[in-house]
Amino acid sequence: MHPILILSIATASVFLLIVRWKINAFVALICSAILIGALSPKIPLDQAVGEVIDAFGGLAGRIGIVIAMAAVIGQCLMESGAAEKITRRFVAWLGEKYSSLSMVISGYVLSIPVFYDTVFYLLVPLARSMSMRANGRNYLLYTLAIGAGGVTTHIFVPPTPGPLAMAETLRIDLGLVIVVGGLVAIPAALSSWAFSIWVDRKMNIPIREAPGLSLKELEVIANRPESELPSFARSLLPIVLPLVLITANTVTGAFFPDSRLRSAAAFLGNPSFALILAAAAALWVLASHKKLTLAEMAKPTEEAIKSAGLIILITAGGGAFGRMLVKAGVGDVLGGWAQEAGLSLMLLGFGVATLFRIAQGSATTAMITSSEILAPLIAASPPAYHPVYILTAIGAGSIVGGWMNDSGFWVFKTMTGLTEMEALKTKTPSLIALGVGGLLASMIGAALFPMN
Repeated sequence: MHPILILSIATASVFLLIVRWKINAFVALICSAILIGALSPKIPLDQAVGEVIDAFGGLAGRIGIVIAMAAVIGQCLMESGAAEKITRRFVAWLGEKYSSLSMVISGYVLSIPVFYDTVFYLLVPLARSMSMRANGRNYLLYTLAIGAGGVTTHIFVPPTPGPLAMAETLRIDLGLVIVVGGLVAIPAALSSWAFSIWVDRKMNIPIREAPGLSLKELEVIANRPESELPSFARSLLPIVLPLVLITANTVTGAFFPDSRLRSAAAFLGNPSFALILAAAAALWVLASHKKLTLAEMAKPTEEAIKSAGLIILITAGGGAFGRMLVKAGVGDVLGGWAQEAGLSLMLLGFGVATLFRIAQGSATTAMITSSEILAPLIAASPPAYHPVYILTAIGAGSIVGGWMNDSGFWVFKTMTGLTEMEALKTKTPSLIALGVGGLLASMIGAALFPMN
């Protein structure tokens, strides 16, 4: 069976299982990965399941601790009020005139350690209360601005699962991914924000009742005294600490490779250990602010670990799915086509990720699968620029085309009170603007700072 036919069948399998039959994403990905092994003539039938297990276990082992600790950090930021404190400070600094930009920045910062859907749930009441203060105006702008910032770091900056798994697959230093991904995310976020400003003026959708808090309850949240929240420095500590440690590991490795400083930085900046320290800091912020005992701290920790378990399973399942496509020869065929068409690996990564995103809805799965396909092609024909730009291009492609098979689409539609058509006319094109902005930023970065 031709590899592209296998790719088509496998993609259809994931689509039908998740979207049509509502099967759990982890089960769907593992079953589809086994199906690839059964169909491919390049994989002995008796080894198909073993190959899936090896691919799943390898990725789960490399990312499991990081994702679990990131979930603990996010839970603590939410329960302590630290996330709300960060948002309020940005709003106060930028003023009412640029309040939508404060939503972009808040989403950008908070989505580094907190999963994007959670960030949206957190910030949408604040966006709604801001719209109330503006007599119901700019409602669409505020809600889209959350995604403009939050989605960018979700797809470009570890320790969120997609970029974390891509860094492992492509063997790129995590500190470098944080720095480059964070920079590429800025123009991507601004592109989506600019679209949000335009579409808000064109459609002018007023504030609406939506599930969750009523408009009266939102007023109470908006007027909650800041004395009930942690300090800004404490609130930022769990976010800044791992980024500094991991980046320091990268910098010392580049400039002081044989020094004692390098050894210390490598220990502290190991992604798993850095996230453990950050989780400890987040627990301290929660415990000190709410005066909790060690026994009382067990509940938020357990809740976070439970949510992280599913994310780890789905992420590693996506890795196994992608690895089986590689073993079936899909990457070789796509690479050959790209070479014949004169298509760069960056554009190929963007295009493949976009196709997977449109087909099955998950940006994380699209990133992981695409990076698995591109990894052998990068090794066989190293580009003239650093592969980190291919990673960001894949991330940009993974967000293009979010529509009704994407859970984030329904979260946005439901929590804002928009209709399906209104969400398609606003949220979907805002993600296209974000993805195109990220691709252009990656291409410009590769041209100006190739790092090779």
